[in-house]
Amino acid sequence: MGRRHQQLPDRGAAHEDGRSPSIWDTFCATPGKVLNGDNGDVACDHYHRLDSDLDLIASVGVNAYRFSVAWPRVVPEGRGTPNPAGLDFYSRLVDGLLARGITPWLTLYHWDLPQVLQDAGGWPKRDTALALGDYAAVVTDALGDRVKHWITINEPWVAAFMGYGNGVHAPGHTDLAESFAASHHLLLAHGLALQAIRANVPGAKAGITLNLAAAYPATGSPEDQAAAWRQDGFANRWYLDPVFGRGYPQDMVERLGAASPQAQGLVRGSDLETIGAPTDFLGVNMYSRSVVADAPGEGFLDVRQLRVEGSEYTGFDWEVAPQSLTDLMLRLQRDYNPPALYITENGATYPDTVAEDGTVHDEERTRYFQQHLAALGAAITGGAKMAGYFAWSLMDNFEWAEGYDKRFGIVHVDFETQARTLKASGRWYRDFLARAQEGQPA
Repeated sequence: MGRRHQQLPDRGAAHEDGRSPSIWDTFCATPGKVLNGDNGDVACDHYHRLDSDLDLIASVGVNAYRFSVAWPRVVPEGRGTPNPAGLDFYSRLVDGLLARGITPWLTLYHWDLPQVLQDAGGWPKRDTALALGDYAAVVTDALGDRVKHWITINEPWVAAFMGYGNGVHAPGHTDLAESFAASHHLLLAHGLALQAIRANVPGAKAGITLNLAAAYPATGSPEDQAAAWRQDGFANRWYLDPVFGRGYPQDMVERLGAASPQAQGLVRGSDLETIGAPTDFLGVNMYSRSVVADAPGEGFLDVRQLRVEGSEYTGFDWEVAPQSLTDLMLRLQRDYNPPALYITENGATYPDTVAEDGTVHDEERTRYFQQHLAALGAAITGGAKMAGYFAWSLMDNFEWAEGYDKRFGIVHVDFETQARTLKASGRWYRDFLARAQEGQPA
């Protein structure tokens, strides 16, 4: 599929209007890194289909739309002169959403670091965080008169560990110390972006989005319970604690030893105060849970992830575990007490096919949404301050290292013709929203 995309250079906007290469352009061009040799040059061709895609968004009946700004399109050199054509695209996107009665939710960073900044060291270097602060100032200055909901960083765990620790994502490095250096600078970038938002956007609501998964011990043994706490420290507390002003969890700092940002001399001056500045909400991307056992010698955590027999799994081989969403939201409210909680991503991949009648019958995805929205209702009943939910995702898209093999969308995209088809899950979600607006039972 990727090779077919590469034969259609007249589509896509990866090389249009002044955009510079990102680390993902480089990663995709490296043989063996992305499934089928796919790349994101065309993807949904949203750049050229903006107006019709805005109509599509409106047709689903949502009242808010979350999107990400591409740093290489807006500030191609990473720092310095903004690109007017890049800013104009996002200005038109924002205006189009507002004209349709849809609230724009803007994410500043979703993993597409300009390659020029990676060449200078990337996220393991402090200068990258400072550059993101400057980039945030550019975007907030241009769009802050109309955009009032801001997410600084999307999933810093993924950008740090999968990018620099296990090498599955761009830039493909495999160094534990680098990955934790990157984690600190991503969190510092969050704090610096927050400063830019506060300075340039009166009345802004701002926060960060973390990918979180409740960690459960495989058994009730003390060893497995300790393993679940270590997993929680790595995937959840390492980001939650500093964002909520507690600094890094000491048990994880000790476990990391020389790989910790502290041992590397990277935590300076007022860093923790900058990272822990008050936010207006916490965004949570939730897809599954972790079930773990104590496993001495397996990685730096001494933890083994287990597959739960009898459970349903998605196309990504992620367990469908809606109860864990309830547990997670209640834990976040109890332990961190954020002013508001938003689910900023929740969804599932399945091997969708288009039937002869042109429809996509994705009952598994519909059931996934039903179960997780019910779990969210239980969290609200339990006292979680849930303020909103974003289904992931609107359209099938380029799914990073999995290329075009995995589909998350409630809208099917034919990547050869760019035809959009609302799936059965999309029709269900549209009707669910309509019922909710009318005050009818879900």
